[in-house]
Amino acid sequence: MTIAAARDVDDPPPGPVTPLQPRSPSDGRPDAPRTPMGQTQPVTGRERLHLLDALRGFALAGVLLANLREFSLFSLIDDAQRQALPTAAVDRWLGPLIEALVGGKAMTLFALLFGVGFSLQLQRGGGAEAQARFARRMGVLLAIGLLHAYLLWWGDILRYYAVLGLLLLICRRWSARRLILAGLFVTLLATPLLQPLVGGWPARLGDGEALRARAVAAFSGSDWPALLRANFAYDVHLHVTAWSLVFFTLGRLLLGAGFGRGGWLLRPEAHRRQWWWLLVACLPAGLLLTGFYLALDEGLMPFWMFGLEGMPARMLSRFLRNAAYLLTGLGYLSAFVLVWLRPRWQRRLAMLAPVGRMALTHYVAQTLVGVALFYGVGMGLGPRWGMPGILLVFAVLYSLQVVASHWWLARYRFGPLEWLWRCLTYGRLQPWRKVPV
Repeated sequence: MTIAAARDVDDPPPGPVTPLQPRSPSDGRPDAPRTPMGQTQPVTGRERLHLLDALRGFALAGVLLANLREFSLFSLIDDAQRQALPTAAVDRWLGPLIEALVGGKAMTLFALLFGVGFSLQLQRGGGAEAQARFARRMGVLLAIGLLHAYLLWWGDILRYYAVLGLLLLICRRWSARRLILAGLFVTLLATPLLQPLVGGWPARLGDGEALRARAVAAFSGSDWPALLRANFAYDVHLHVTAWSLVFFTLGRLLLGAGFGRGGWLLRPEAHRRQWWWLLVACLPAGLLLTGFYLALDEGLMPFWMFGLEGMPARMLSRFLRNAAYLLTGLGYLSAFVLVWLRPRWQRRLAMLAPVGRMALTHYVAQTLVGVALFYGVGMGLGPRWGMPGILLVFAVLYSLQVVASHWWLARYRFGPLEWLWRCLTYGRLQPWRKVPV
């Protein structure tokens, strides 16, 4: 449930793909192009960060794999229905494995990159004009997210990015250290600290299991109006009861903004040592905590073993899960950056950059394909293939998106939705086709 970093982008310059170096060595902030009247223009290809694009393309793969569990209805059916699937024996170990690798981690990585993009965009300056343009950009993203959520899929995350992204305007002058500390606090501590105040009120909002069963029935059927009604009802219930998603997203946006402010992705070579420390500190700890919370979820290590039950148990569970998601996501980020810094591997990973440049288009396209394949209004495949079927669809669809990205961006400057987002942000049509040389 995630999406591309909020940056104005254009086609990359010809020649070898290398990380962009900042124009100003003093602060690492690329200057925004200006018109003679002082109006900020869209960013040109020379200002593109190929590392950020490739990271976004990498994160999109994890987002697709995680979301396919929802599109296929596999995550919505109950345990008895899962046991009745012909793939049940494989699903019992493949499901937890995929949860351990991508559950919450891909979403973490995407939100971090979104925050990085926010920071880079706001550092371009432009005063009140730039802030107004940023607000318009978030308004357009919110509109796209609402259409995506209520016409297609309840799991849309764009709405959160749009609304919470506006809060980063308040933090635009914060230092990298302050942004990172605030992000860590919001991510790790806000939800556990608020849990006693929230108490059990989400459980009083209705029978979630019954609502889920009705949603599965509607999504499996061919009645489009019934599907839309069930989608809306499930969306409202889920996003009210899953109140911690606000802090999950905001904390990662702040952390990403801190990385952007500190130039960690703008000048990765200069921060190689920090990336190594982040990898060593985060990835092993994140995977260890992931195994721990999965063991708790499966009942292998019940909370009573630690003398906890009720509210303390729920607080510990939320903290462990949040910490595992964050640490593993940061581990993936640092590992990718360190591999990218090797020239031979950089050329290989650069093939993901076009996918990242079209992340908004691909994110929505993944939903369209998922609904067309698994919902009753489409082919109606549902969860019958279990996790092996999900992996097959993932491999085919993501491979097609990689190929399609290269084909499209060889002819056009932006993906279709990226172009629309850009036009509505600047209030005028933007050049789309590439000019033949």
